[in-house]
Amino acid sequence: MVDLNMDPDAAPILYLDGVSVSFDGFKALNGLSFYVEPGEMRAIIGPNGAGKTTMMDVITGKTRPDEGQVMFRGITDLTRMDETAVAKLGIGRKFQKPSVFENHTVYENLELALKADRRAWKTLFWRLSSEESDRIDAVLGTIALAGARTHLAGSLSHGQKQWLEIGMLLMQQPELLLVDEPVAGMTDAETEQTATLLREICTTASVVVVEHDMEFIRSLNTRVTVLNEGSVLAEGSLDSLQNNQQVIDVYLGR
Repeated sequence: MVDLNMDPDAAPILYLDGVSVSFDGFKALNGLSFYVEPGEMRAIIGPNGAGKTTMMDVITGKTRPDEGQVMFRGITDLTRMDETAVAKLGIGRKFQKPSVFENHTVYENLELALKADRRAWKTLFWRLSSEESDRIDAVLGTIALAGARTHLAGSLSHGQKQWLEIGMLLMQQPELLLVDEPVAGMTDAETEQTATLLREICTTASVVVVEHDMEFIRSLNTRVTVLNEGSVLAEGSLDSLQNNQQVIDVYLGR
């Protein structure tokens, strides 16, 4: 169990301890335990039905587990919070299908995503500050869309829409970013750019990536956790896992 009196600066950014979730008798998560350090990128792989989506649902407050703890920075149990409260803590989630405001420009999408007081009175008199404008410019550079700032989001390629949505999450200044299959449907060039983007994000935040593309996972050069039947089957470098007979049998050899 996590020490609730732990110094937040010394604690894992994310710690799952004995998390179980059942749906109509099916155990989607079965005593799942693992942790992610501050500033770490972690890749999560595993066969369909291994529990990857349910794990992210639990972390983000969408699903309440039957048992177990999900600790953020060693001091907050996420299982007691809803999705809005979890997001406000500094946890962002990128779903597989991009969701952007297609009739607004790239710049306007990032502006709309700014972390700001959205109460009616505040919104009425809100103006973009120079600091906020600088932040948008910085995120545009990070997501490689500075040259498309005036383009409508609906005109972007699939990969660019994925980057824009990641950029919208970055406007919220998350400490932890959960990314679900970010390179599905991307070109090779977009896939390579996405790996560069996630590595850059990891200089300021922790990143958890769920993905099936093993070459993309290799390009991230990070620790990999293999889920199977709702719990951790193995962890390590991708090279070590590709020589693990259990991992080969349940996932990589299929």
